[in-house]
Amino acid sequence: MSVYLDYNASAQIDNRVVDYMMDIYKNNIGNADSRTHDFGDNARVIVENARKQVGLLLDIPPEEVFFTSGATESNNIAIQGLREYADKTGKKHIITTSIEHKAVLETVKYMGEHGYRVDYVSPDQTGRISAEEVMVLVDDETLLVSVMHVNNETGVIQPVKEIGAELADRDILFHVDATQSCGKLVEELRDISYDMLSFSSHKMYGPQGIGALVLRRKKYKLPPVKPIMFGGLQEHGISPGTIPVALVGGFGKACELATEEYKKDEADNIAIRDMLIEMLDKSGINYKINGDIEHLISSTLNIWIDGVSSEALMLSSKEYCSISNGSACTSSSYSPSYVLVAMRMSEDDIDQSIRLSWGRNIDAEVLRDNFEKLLRVAKELV
Repeated sequence: MSVYLDYNASAQIDNRVVDYMMDIYKNNIGNADSRTHDFGDNARVIVENARKQVGLLLDIPPEEVFFTSGATESNNIAIQGLREYADKTGKKHIITTSIEHKAVLETVKYMGEHGYRVDYVSPDQTGRISAEEVMVLVDDETLLVSVMHVNNETGVIQPVKEIGAELADRDILFHVDATQSCGKLVEELRDISYDMLSFSSHKMYGPQGIGALVLRRKKYKLPPVKPIMFGGLQEHGISPGTIPVALVGGFGKACELATEEYKKDEADNIAIRDMLIEMLDKSGINYKINGDIEHLISSTLNIWIDGVSSEALMLSSKEYCSISNGSACTSSSYSPSYVLVAMRMSEDDIDQSIRLSWGRNIDAEVLRDNFEKLLRVAKELV
């Protein structure tokens, strides 16, 4: 059976999360916003407990946590939700990077089509952007800086801590897409200065279809974000619609488990990464890691293999390892990865690059056996 190595697209849900959600589905039928009976009260307790669990993971007050359908919605609210404030202040300049997830890139593109000035910072050949290049672009009209914490294709950790420190005392909003880092780089996330933060449950062993937008208070005020959809006052109007109690509960449980187990998860991920690199070194295959190993999250490797088409390798080895060659949001497209293009890799090298991403509950010995078979297939394809 194939070993799943595409956790950056969607991680395997933890069985303890599933069990908790099933209990909610079976025994809690209320709407969390119903205030006239115990069923609503019980549902509301589950939701507010989950809010506390998210807050504990990030070391923030639960009142700063707003549930959404996932990071894509959170990113859209964080960016589009500033339009009214931008109109009032005249600040219509956005700074982001050329390697953001499409949920950010397509949203800022939309803003650019509606009168906003957008600057994109590109990474160097290691896949990392420069905090200095970001700050050089800041001016009196800058409304927002939006930078991802960890790139979903390369696993490269971006200098959001440095950028946040530079922006902390300025009248500029800082948004971090932490989809690939939340629940993993726990201590680093707790130490970053930001105004808004987005992430999804399904990248950290929780259910799909739920996520959060964190809005940090400054001088007792939340960021000036307004809803981009309308229909109710759920989540203080930030994300209207009936709160999916079981999904929220599962999300909270995933955050609780991450708070308790992130150090063990990190050690396990490092052991797997070391094993995979050792096997690549011993295989005789000519390869390189796309991205700066000194700034790489422990659960991702983007690898160039000399002379081996990524499409051919994925198809030929899918019975052994389930891998990808880029972001799931662009998997239907055969155009070169825009992230690797931004790193100034040639089209041939991009075509020979694959992404491996892993996490909790992978059997290391089964992975060793199956990855050895993948390497044999790669040798045959050269």
